[in-house]
Amino acid sequence: MAPARKPKSAGPAPPSSTLVLDNGADTIKAGFVTADDDTTDKAPHVIPNCIARDRHNKIYVGAELEKCKDFGEIAFRRPVEKGFIVNWEAQKEIWDRAFFDDKAPQRCDPSTTRLVLAEQPNSLPALQTHCDQIVFEEYGFSSYYRGIGPSFNAYQDIQAVFHTPRTPDTIIDVPAEVILLIDSGYSHTTVTPILQGRPLHPAIRRLDVGGKLMTNHLTRLLSVRHFDMRNETYIVNEMKEAACYVSLDFKGDLDKTWKGTRGERREDYATGGGIAKDYVLPDSHTRFHGIVRDHEPGAAARARKSAVSTEDILTLRNERFSVPELLFNPTDIGLRQPGLADLVMQSLSVLPVGLWPGLLANIVVVGGNAKFDNFIQRLQVELLERVPDECVVRVARPEDPIVSTWLGAANFARHEHAERLAVTKQEYEEHGAAWVARKFAFGLGIDT
Repeated sequence: MAPARKPKSAGPAPPSSTLVLDNGADTIKAGFVTADDDTTDKAPHVIPNCIARDRHNKIYVGAELEKCKDFGEIAFRRPVEKGFIVNWEAQKEIWDRAFFDDKAPQRCDPSTTRLVLAEQPNSLPALQTHCDQIVFEEYGFSSYYRGIGPSFNAYQDIQAVFHTPRTPDTIIDVPAEVILLIDSGYSHTTVTPILQGRPLHPAIRRLDVGGKLMTNHLTRLLSVRHFDMRNETYIVNEMKEAACYVSLDFKGDLDKTWKGTRGERREDYATGGGIAKDYVLPDSHTRFHGIVRDHEPGAAARARKSAVSTEDILTLRNERFSVPELLFNPTDIGLRQPGLADLVMQSLSVLPVGLWPGLLANIVVVGGNAKFDNFIQRLQVELLERVPDECVVRVARPEDPIVSTWLGAANFARHEHAERLAVTKQEYEEHGAAWVARKFAFGLGIDT
């Protein structure tokens, strides 16, 4: 008599929730997604992705940085360099404090949780394999998907970003059919054409200008012209975010802020030409953050001479617009790379001309640098000068460009594509890291 067959063992239980991580170089955007929309986080938690030490040698890990009151001479250790995780010792400590310790504010059980992790385009295979090993072998997540961050934006309602008129019963198709995604963040700026959720890898372009480089450039300018700010990069970064803007008339603004030759008196310079702003530095006692206010001629000199003055004032003139100008003219500091508009044209040049109208009409800009005033308008003007006359150019940014990628990844986590693309821990153990890397290499594109 033949022995009875053993019943097939049931597969692993589906994850009860999904942890979505946009692991940026400056901040981590994190939140949980569940099948029940009522329990889904509406917006992610934004966590500083760093370990910091202040001048009193006190250590702050991740979100603990919010407790710091004195940012003078603060030193940072960042696990992400040039957009990629290279220091897992530091990254694990930040993740542990945020998600896995007993007192973690967003505590989760990896054995019942799926992880959706956003990464930058063109990451090195060795770094990707190491990341996959950490996720499954160190943390033991039940399921996991690692995808290119810009592609997740295709799972948002792109036409809502452009405020396109439509009827209430219009069906929203995700992923979006075609978009040109520009992600300008802390480490760099990337241009990624996306077709039906699939990044077109040969056309991806990268500009090595991001928030970090611009902050360092502003630090050098201030250290030469005003105070030595080389150890105050956190304060300078706040200054950049509060006071800098993209100029729509760079030569005109430069002329307004030009001091003139020796002996020449220019009223525009004394009054600031409407561009100059005074920045009051934090004192770590009554002011923990700087203040931008209208320029008062002579205020900075009076504050330096006064024995009772409690304010340190920097007057910002052409620094306000010459720093963001690096996105459009990186050769200003000797960086031999094309500006952003030329980079977009380089990306388009390797694609069929038939795709150009759809991509140019759906340009979405995300990342922290997208918040500079006039960024969208300047990019649109420069592109109109370069593209064929029959092409319509539309450039827009989401309401909050910093969390846009996370919101797209959260929508992806609810989509059927997530179930088909994710790899379970059991599959990882059966097939190995190389098989996982090959599966993820296809990205978000799926034949539907």
